[in-house]
Amino acid sequence: MLRRLWSSPAARFVLGVILVVALSLWIFTLLMQPSVSEIGLMAVFLSITAVLSILAGYAVYRLGWMEHSPALRWTFLGVYALSGALTFVNVWFSARLMFASSHDLLLATVLLLFAGGIAMALGYFLFNALTQRITNLEQAAQAVAQGRLDARVEAGGRDELSALARTFNQMAAQLEIAAQKQKEAEILRRDLIAWVGHDLQTPLASIRAILEALADGVVDEPHTVRRYLGMAQRDVRSLSALIDDLFQLAQLDAGGLPLDKADNSLSDLISDTLESFSELAQRKGVSLSGEVQPGADLICMDARRIGRVLTNLIGNALRHTPASGQVSVRATQATQDDQQGVRVVVQDNGEGIPAQDLALVFERFYRGEKSRSRSTGGSGLGLAIARGLVEAHGGKIWVDSQPGDTRFTFFLPQR
Repeated sequence: MLRRLWSSPAARFVLGVILVVALSLWIFTLLMQPSVSEIGLMAVFLSITAVLSILAGYAVYRLGWMEHSPALRWTFLGVYALSGALTFVNVWFSARLMFASSHDLLLATVLLLFAGGIAMALGYFLFNALTQRITNLEQAAQAVAQGRLDARVEAGGRDELSALARTFNQMAAQLEIAAQKQKEAEILRRDLIAWVGHDLQTPLASIRAILEALADGVVDEPHTVRRYLGMAQRDVRSLSALIDDLFQLAQLDAGGLPLDKADNSLSDLISDTLESFSELAQRKGVSLSGEVQPGADLICMDARRIGRVLTNLIGNALRHTPASGQVSVRATQATQDDQQGVRVVVQDNGEGIPAQDLALVFERFYRGEKSRSRSTGGSGLGLAIARGLVEAHGGKIWVDSQPGDTRFTFFLPQR
């Protein structure tokens, strides 16, 4: 109850006035050592003027006079004028009661008017600096409203307006970042439509041409028919893989990819994945090897999802490793960002990734070659999916590359 009462501006005003009256009476008694009757008379006088001050202030507050002011400087000028008027009334009546000479009373009146005018002029001058800061905030807010998100205000000082200016700058910076991300997302959306259209159109056009040739009887030799059907099956598998990649990427974006995490053997997973690529590596003349150091074998993970990560990384390495090259997978215990876990490195000695492309390799539809030929690359989603799966496990993935040495590294926390 007391806390709610103290939070009211009107209550704080009344309590402040009462405190001033009590303090004034105490100082009056201490300095003047008056009689009891004089103390009572002073208490009555101060109480009357205090009540008048409270009524005047509350009337201004309730009538909303400050809300109708055209500018803050005029609001504060009016506040100074009201405060000066109340001070004048209080002191003038006190002087009239105390001064025997009318000359002294007139002199006190002139001095009070002079002091009140000086106070108003000084207050108006000093408050202009404050209103200028508010004006700067307003102009910056209008600039942001008009789309100029780089607008900032000077935030020097330690008062509430300085804190407001810093908060405004933080808000504007976040809006600028959000606008940039939205712009990038829009560019990515357009690129996504173009890239998906390209990657879907190529195998569909091939399948259509094969089916039309078979349906029209253009091809009737059994050997050629089987070859055409094999080509159609290959394109169907390519389409199916692309659609699966898009579906899995959509699940990752939505945060709805289920993970079946349990303690699994990383050495078995790496061995099985390398075995699945052994035939392809043999055809290309590339050497495959794997190593899991002691203590890095058991890890809490979704084996199927991390197997997909290894498949994407090893397949990518094989595509970019020339004949007689080497692709190796190595797993070790490691600490990353104060977390215990396992670090897995997929290394090849291929041509490497250009420095300007290193920041893009995990972006969707990125390909090292620019022709987007499916004969030399996948859908461009493999590394983006690998990053999403690793991050879904609470891990991190990155790449380091130079000619003849490319290393894709991902870290999985133990728990």
